[in-house]
Amino acid sequence: MKKVIFRFFFILFLLIISPWYFLNDIPGVSFLLDFYHKGEVWIVELFNKHLLHVKDTLNENGGGSGDTSFAWAQFYTFIILSALACIIWSLIDRKRKNDYLTLDFLLYNLVRYHLALVSFSYGIIKIFALQMPFPNLSQLATPLGDFLPMRLSWMFIGYSTTYQVFSGVMEIIVGVLLLNRKTVTLGALMGVVVFANVFMINLSYDVPVKLYSLQLLMNASFLIVMDWERLSSFFLLNKHITPAVFYDIHFKKKWQKIGRIVFKIVFVIVFVLLPFNNSWKRFKTQDENDQKAIKKGIYDIKAFTKNNQKVTNDDEMIWKDFIFDKGGSGSIKTTDTIFRQRYGRGYFIYSLDSVSKTIAFKKYASDQNDLFKLNYNIVDKQNLVLWGKVGSDSLRFELQMANKNFQLAERQFHWISEANR
Repeated sequence: MKKVIFRFFFILFLLIISPWYFLNDIPGVSFLLDFYHKGEVWIVELFNKHLLHVKDTLNENGGGSGDTSFAWAQFYTFIILSALACIIWSLIDRKRKNDYLTLDFLLYNLVRYHLALVSFSYGIIKIFALQMPFPNLSQLATPLGDFLPMRLSWMFIGYSTTYQVFSGVMEIIVGVLLLNRKTVTLGALMGVVVFANVFMINLSYDVPVKLYSLQLLMNASFLIVMDWERLSSFFLLNKHITPAVFYDIHFKKKWQKIGRIVFKIVFVIVFVLLPFNNSWKRFKTQDENDQKAIKKGIYDIKAFTKNNQKVTNDDEMIWKDFIFDKGGSGSIKTTDTIFRQRYGRGYFIYSLDSVSKTIAFKKYASDQNDLFKLNYNIVDKQNLVLWGKVGSDSLRFELQMANKNFQLAERQFHWISEANR
């Protein structure tokens, strides 16, 4: 039965991890991988049409979501293919008496290095507090009840840099332990705890990375289950145990020994040192897009003129306020679809031209064209005037910075609390 389980998971993890995609940047390889991807999509859609019925038309591009209908259909397809291949493999190799020592070594090391890679990639960006940023002014000005659970969880973690860094350190420790053959078991045990926590957050707050975090938890759990005899003897039966040999292979040739060392060095450089350096650069330059001429803050509209007609009725003001935030981002209290709508606010990216005294608005930072441009005049530190054409209308806004402070932005901490907060 252990051999049958091994065959199933050997195929399943090969399909899920798809290590050949790591070679995508090699010239010529990407062309071949494109054929593989097209074949994979064809098989998934075939299984979905005749068996799975996850959705009539599968959506492969989720815009950052890992829980698309295609992703789930792909996962179910991989399980079915692994089961079918396992049955065929078991029938062909049913007389085998020995274990798959070489394949054991390959599978265990593929899983542990994959887990280490993921642990480092997520851990590094967390220790610089880059994955979940501190809530910005637009989020602080949004009523709590307007947020979706995922955004609430993101701000919950982003609020506390200490907690986020702690989470990142734990993930990096998992990665470090998994890199050393002598500490893989401890790394896998810690990995189960870390990834179980991530998976439960994704489940509990509807974060659309449930499937991916489930697969990571499966990877870590697999390493534990395959070592269950030793672990149960140690933790449950209080028996002596022998050292694990899953990750050992004795190379006899010199080039093989050198190759092992070179592989680990390359792995550390590519998946640890380079991501660390990139995250450090992002951390140091994260405020370089700040538009410092306009003071960051919430601006109330003192006066609004549309096509030379002064508007005094709040109901006719489709834009209720302006928020200019750090990093050249901002939002307006509006349902106007010219902006990117999120949680009852219209979000935008802005940039200033100090020569022409204009401010350009975009929906996304990657957009080539501006939504519109407005002229600006900074009257003083508290007052700002914007005017120009938006569509066919001539608009003019007189803005005044609101005297608004958010207690949440103060990052309070007290060792002694005389009353409940």
